[in-house]
Amino acid sequence: MAVSEPLSDDFEPETGQGFDTESPGDAEAESMRNVLIGLSVVFWMIVIWYAWDQTIPRAQYGVIFFGAVLELFILSELMDLAGGGRDELFVDLKRVYGQANRIESALLTLSAIDVAITCAYIAINFQTLYVTRQGRAFQHEIYMAAIFTLVVIYLTWRSFGTTFLSIILLGIAYGRWGMFAPGPLAHGGIGWDRLMRIFVLSVDGFFGFLTQLVAAWIALFLLYAGFLKAYGAFDLIMRLAFRSARYIDSGIAQTAVLSSAVIGSVNGSQTANAGMTGSFTIPLMKRNGIKPETAGAIEAVASTSGQVLPPVMGAAAFIMASLITGITYADVIVAGLIPAAVLVVTIFIAVHYVSVPQLDNTDPEDLIQDPMPRMAFLIEIVKYGVPLAILIYKLGIEQVTVMTAALWTATAMLLTGTLTPLLLAMAGMSDESISASARRSVWETLDGAREGVVVLAPVAIILGAINGVVDVLTATGVPTSISLTLMELSGGVLWVAAVLAMIICIILGLGMPTTASYTIVALLIAPTLINQFFLPELAGHFFVFYAAILAGLTPPIATCVAVACGIAGADFWKSCWEAVKLSAPLFVLPFAFVYHPEMVSAQFDTQVFLTGAFAMVGAIAMIHGINYPFAFGKPITLPARFAFTVTGIVMMLHPSRLVQALALIVAVAMYVVQTAVGRPKPIGVLRRTVGSTSRKRPQTGKVERK
Repeated sequence: MAVSEPLSDDFEPETGQGFDTESPGDAEAESMRNVLIGLSVVFWMIVIWYAWDQTIPRAQYGVIFFGAVLELFILSELMDLAGGGRDELFVDLKRVYGQANRIESALLTLSAIDVAITCAYIAINFQTLYVTRQGRAFQHEIYMAAIFTLVVIYLTWRSFGTTFLSIILLGIAYGRWGMFAPGPLAHGGIGWDRLMRIFVLSVDGFFGFLTQLVAAWIALFLLYAGFLKAYGAFDLIMRLAFRSARYIDSGIAQTAVLSSAVIGSVNGSQTANAGMTGSFTIPLMKRNGIKPETAGAIEAVASTSGQVLPPVMGAAAFIMASLITGITYADVIVAGLIPAAVLVVTIFIAVHYVSVPQLDNTDPEDLIQDPMPRMAFLIEIVKYGVPLAILIYKLGIEQVTVMTAALWTATAMLLTGTLTPLLLAMAGMSDESISASARRSVWETLDGAREGVVVLAPVAIILGAINGVVDVLTATGVPTSISLTLMELSGGVLWVAAVLAMIICIILGLGMPTTASYTIVALLIAPTLINQFFLPELAGHFFVFYAAILAGLTPPIATCVAVACGIAGADFWKSCWEAVKLSAPLFVLPFAFVYHPEMVSAQFDTQVFLTGAFAMVGAIAMIHGINYPFAFGKPITLPARFAFTVTGIVMMLHPSRLVQALALIVAVAMYVVQTAVGRPKPIGVLRRTVGSTSRKRPQTGKVERK
C-alpha cells in the first residue's frame, strides 16, 4: 500500500518528496545547491542549539543569526543567477530574459564579504559596542556601518522590490532631513553618524528586537513549515480540500479557501501565498466553470484570511505577544479565535453564494485520479497531527515559552516525518523498500532544512529593515506626532480616529508581508488608540493587525488581488470588486474590536460569546445582502441588499445590546419574507448523494495547471 499517491498526473505540489538532485542549471548551480543544503543544516543546528542552551545574550545571538541568514540568502540568489533556483518567484523571469550579468554576481559577492566582516566584528566586540561604548563609535566603525546599511538596503530590494525599498529610503530621508517635514511631523534631523549608530553599531536597528524575535521564536516555526512542505503536508491539505468537494456543492471553490487559508497561516505573506496556492486552485476553479475574476478574488480573500488564523496568524502572533506587556502567546491565540471564526464562516458562505451558480456538475472523483487508501490517509493525518498536538499542549497546557514549544514542535515533525515512512516500509505497508524509504526521508529532511531557510530569509531581512526604520522614526518622535495629528484631525471622536487609523494602516501595509505590516502599525498607530482613546491593548493591536492586512485587498494597489488575477487572466478592477464583496465583513470587523473590545479579551464568558454571536450573525447578514443571488427585480433587490448590509453592520458594531437585538429581529424577518416570497435556483450546501448530480467529462479528469 503506497502511502502517498499523486493527485493526478498534472498535479505536482512542491512537497519535496523524493528530492530531485538533477538541477535545471549547470554543475556550478548544482554545487551551490549542495552547499546551500549543507549550510542550511549547519544553520539550523545553531538555531536549535541556542533554543536548547541560551547561554549567550539574545542580542549577540541576533547578530550571528542575522549575518547567517543574509549569507544564506545571498547564496540562494547566486544560485538563481547560475540557473539553479527552483522555488523562488524570479527564476522563470530570469530564464526568459537570460542569465543575469556579472554585475549582479559581483554585488552579491561583495555583499557577502561585507556581511561576514561586519557581523563578525560586532559579535566579537559585542560587550564593547553594546555596553562600554554605547552611543559612541570610531570613524572606521561608522564607515563599516554605512556600507552594511547599503548592503541591507540592496538585499531588501532584491527580496521585495521597489515598493518596500521606497519605504526604507523614505524613512531614512525623514530621519535625516525631518526639519523640512510639514507641521507637527517636523523634527531637528538626525546626523549621519547617529543614523549609523542607530542602524548598526548600537546592536539595535537591523539587529534589534524584531530580528531577535525572528531568531528566537519565528525561525523554528519556519523550520517546522519547511518540514511540512518537504514531507508532503501541502499534498494532504489539497486532498482534504478535494474530499470536501464530494459533500459540498461549492467544494471546488472551497478547496481554494481551505488550502490557501491553512497554508497562508504558516506562510506569513498573503501575496506570496496567493502566488503559491493560486497557481493550482485558480486553474482548477476556472476549469469547473468559475469566472476568472471570481476565481482570482476567491484565492486572494482566502490567502488573506489565512493571515489571521491561529495558532500562527502569519507569524504576527509572536510579535504581538512580545509587544504587549503581560500578555502571553497563548493569550494572543485565544483572543484571535472568535474574530477568526467570524471571518472563516462568512468567507465560506460568501464563496458558496458566488460559486455555486457558476460551477458545472463535475464529479468530485475526477479531481483525484489515484485516491489515497483510507488507512494511508489516516496515517498521514497522524504524522502531521502529532506535532501540532504537541504545539497546542506545550503552549496551552504546560504554557512553556514560545521558543521551547517551537523546538518541541519542529523536533516532533522531524521525527514523525522521517520515522513514519520507515515504519511503514518495515511493516510491509509501503511500496518502497526500507533502504529506499530511508534515502527518501533523508532527502526530504535536507530539502526541508533548505526550504525553511528559503522561507525564513526574506522574513528576517524585511523585519530587520523594518526594525531599523522604526528605530529611526522612534528617535525622531514621530509616534507622538502621529498621535497628536490623529487627535487633532478626529477632534477626539473615536470613530473618526478609527477610520483615519484604518486608512493609515492600509497605506503602511501596502506590499509587505504580515509580520512587517503589523509591526509598523503596531508601533506607530496602536499606541495612539491605546493611550489617547483608552482602548484595551489587545483591542488596539488587533484593530491595526486586521486593518494592515486589508492592504492586499484594497484598490488601487491590492497586491494580493494583483497576483491572483494575473494567474487567472482576469481584469484587475473586476477582481478587486469581487474580493471586496467577498471579504466585506473584514472591513467592518476591526471596528467591532473598538466598540466591543471584549471580543478579543483572551477570555471566554457569557458576554464574550454573546458579542461573538452578534458579530457572527451580523457578518453573515452582510454577506447575504451583498453576495446572495436574489431573484427579485432591481427595485426590490437593491433595497433588500442595503437593508441586510445595514442590519449586519449594526449587529457587529452598535454598543447597545437592545439595538443589536432589534437589528437581528429585522434581519431574521427579512430572511423569512425573502424565503416565502421567492428565491433563485436552489443553492444547496450538502450533496444528497455523492456524485449523484455529476456528469462525466470527456477529459481524463486531470487537473489543469497554469
